[in-house]
Amino acid sequence: MKDHPHSWPATRPICGCTAATRRQRGAFIITFALALLFLLGFMGIALDFGRLFVVKTELQTAMDSCALAAARELNGQTDAIARAQSAGMAVGNSNNANLQSSNWNGTGKLVSGDITFRDKDYAATSVSTGARYAECQYTMSSIQLWLLQAMGAFTGDSATWSGTGTVGARAVATRAPSQTACIIPVVLPKDSYITGQWITFDPKNGPMTWGNLNFAPDANTTNSEMRDSYCVSPTPGKIYTPGAKATVADYWNFRFGIYKNNPSSPTGAPDYSSFIYSTSNWQGHDGNGNIGNAYQGSSPNGTPNFLAQRLAFTPCGANPAACGLSTGGYSSVAQTPALKANGGDRRIVTVPVSQLDGSFDGKTLACMLMLQPMQPSTLVSTFEYLGLSTDFNSPCTTSGIAGGTSGPLIPVLVR
Repeated sequence: MKDHPHSWPATRPICGCTAATRRQRGAFIITFALALLFLLGFMGIALDFGRLFVVKTELQTAMDSCALAAARELNGQTDAIARAQSAGMAVGNSNNANLQSSNWNGTGKLVSGDITFRDKDYAATSVSTGARYAECQYTMSSIQLWLLQAMGAFTGDSATWSGTGTVGARAVATRAPSQTACIIPVVLPKDSYITGQWITFDPKNGPMTWGNLNFAPDANTTNSEMRDSYCVSPTPGKIYTPGAKATVADYWNFRFGIYKNNPSSPTGAPDYSSFIYSTSNWQGHDGNGNIGNAYQGSSPNGTPNFLAQRLAFTPCGANPAACGLSTGGYSSVAQTPALKANGGDRRIVTVPVSQLDGSFDGKTLACMLMLQPMQPSTLVSTFEYLGLSTDFNSPCTTSGIAGGTSGPLIPVLVR
């Protein structure tokens, strides 16, 4: 019989199958669209939140730099906060953020209000003499996002899928003793010195004389250490008195910008100022009433102190004779443009303090100001005592490895 199922053609379609296939195709398109929506969402999360993470990292680098630069200036002086804010803004703003944009997304950069200070008890303070911690904090908003913004437009839900993001960063730094110190080959005998006191350097009669911690017996090593300083991890031991010859005066006088010829590079870098202090031009006094305190004191005759001369990049004179060196073959003196371009912390130096038995205890280092150039014929000069390198208001701030107990103070991050 033709109507029997066994007599149907094998290729005869079942009634309604074409319509079912079309319905299945429609379901697939909907499923694919939903899957694509979820895929875009995950891509948006990965890309846009990844971007926010990158911006956060860049911003954190800027805040770390800001805090370290600001903390370096916290030496207890009356202008410390002003200097710290200036340094923090300059260094922090030199970093790019928001995918290395120099404009920081057009929202501005650090201003003085973004840098705050705290005292030793971590209480907020605006008093320069008590500021111990520098805190830099910045929040960057309206960071343009990519796929999440597209998701907001696609779904019509811009509240859930925001087109912008916000990140912030914060850093706190202070000054702490370093594990290393860069010292010159000079030793200060242990005694009861006061800040601002002038102390004679005289290899023959003392009290200050040559001395180093590396046991080098030759004068050439003394010359090298006088030129560049000797960086060491302080440990207890003998202080060796090295040999010295007249040429060491040349390296001493580099720090005052006085040369036997015109240096082609700042290899023998000078200080920011080479102005000389002596009893003939300085009438300020230390706490004992003696002539002293040229670093930050005042003189009745109106001579600016060392900090003021540094700010003005003042040379000691136009020629070596004006700087007290009429002999020795010196021919040139760095003037203000050269001091400004090549200057550095060259006259504020760190020296080991010898104990009563002449040894070094591994921790006592003094901060000193070199007051005068050195005459090659006598190798005599004068220092001003600025306290121990670990004193809160010590100007001997240096670079080094954090975590020490006796090295010069360096800026370190604490959070």
